[in-house]
Amino acid sequence: MEGLGTLLLFAAFFYLMMRFGCGAHMVHGHGGHSHGTGKATKYIDPVCDMEVEAEQGYGKMHQGELYRFCSRSCLDKFDADAERYLNKERGEEHEM
Repeated sequence: MEGLGTLLLFAAFFYLMMRFGCGAHMVHGHGGHSHGTGKATKYIDPVCDMEVEAEQGYGKMHQGELYRFCSRSCLDKFDADAERYLNKERGEEHEM
């Protein structure tokens, strides 16, 4: 009987922690989302300067920074010559 009491005590503790404590954000569906304004982070495609949502398009880590691309074509152009697109001024046209 003592084992059952201990189990129920731990089960109640676990429930309270998940409901109101450190697990509450996971239970209520807030895990993994950006906090603050509630808006998803947007990126600027370094090749064509289009705005790209955080979970859209293609992503690539380059020199420790994440870049997002609107299309596979832009990602391929970046892969071919990343420095060309990272060193351009925003809005500057390059031959594509």
